[in-house]
Amino acid sequence: MRAVVLDGTGSIEIADIPAPTPRANDVVIAPEAVGICGTDIHLASGDYPTGTFPIVPGHEFAGTVTAIGSDVSKFAVGDRVSVDPNVNCGHCVECLAGATNLCENLYPIGVTVNGACAELVSVPEKVVFKLPEGVDWATGALIEPLACVLHAFGRIKPISGQRVLIYGAGSIGLLALAVAKARGAKTIEIIEPSPVRRDAALEFGADSAGQPGTNSGEQNIDLVIEASGHPAAVSDALTRLANRGTLLQMGVVSPTATIDLRPYDLFDRELSIIGSQSLATSYPDAVTEIVTLDDLAPRTVTHTFGLDDYAAALEAAKSETARKVHLLPQQ
Repeated sequence: MRAVVLDGTGSIEIADIPAPTPRANDVVIAPEAVGICGTDIHLASGDYPTGTFPIVPGHEFAGTVTAIGSDVSKFAVGDRVSVDPNVNCGHCVECLAGATNLCENLYPIGVTVNGACAELVSVPEKVVFKLPEGVDWATGALIEPLACVLHAFGRIKPISGQRVLIYGAGSIGLLALAVAKARGAKTIEIIEPSPVRRDAALEFGADSAGQPGTNSGEQNIDLVIEASGHPAAVSDALTRLANRGTLLQMGVVSPTATIDLRPYDLFDRELSIIGSQSLATSYPDAVTEIVTLDDLAPRTVTHTFGLDDYAAALEAAKSETARKVHLLPQQ
């Protein structure tokens, strides 16, 4: 079968590799839509620290079941499904505490084992979910990033009536905006350097969208969502929090980056700083909730490419005009 293969040195190859055969508890899927995110960009350049090479990327996907293992009981050939790419062990300290995203033995599909940028992919039955009736492939492939956003919102108190500020209007920032609106935020402000992405945020329903530095120092925000991954944005976010405000850190910041922080402010103004990494146990919630977010895929997916054009898809994903790029392996 044809597949995208990354070697960890920056090379991208469309190769013929053996088609997967299911083990007893595996489901083989023909991916129909595969999202590309920052993880894939880092993998392709070889600078993703937990990547295993050579690797077939692709962890945000939906498709059709083509084969099942002998012990699979919940799925049949022809089922339309999507996949939680984070396969946890279920028995380490973190898993038993419910922090499955921090599993000590985690292996993410498309990062340490072959993913969905291929004609076929084999995954454990326990991470497969049937798509709700009427959900198209593009929407199905958005369930994974939506699950990341829902996990983040699950880490904080309810936001109904709150003033919300989001740094970054990439795909995660836009999904966070959509969820914040659905959950009753009083106002939603976006900080984003790109005018194209600021326009996207306004289209998604932001009350305002400004450049970095807009209203810096005004301490009037109940919840700041940092979705850009830039250290300067994290620093600026802390200046915008009202008393008892919360900074929700979703952006992936370089592990070597540092910021200045006055611990006295945490004490004196009772501020909260909460991190959110990946999706933990939120995937089933995202399967349910995605049908409530109207026209999410048409508003979010801006570019599509065939399997042979993976390099072009990566370049598109880096551009400010891209909200979400999808690869269509069956075309």
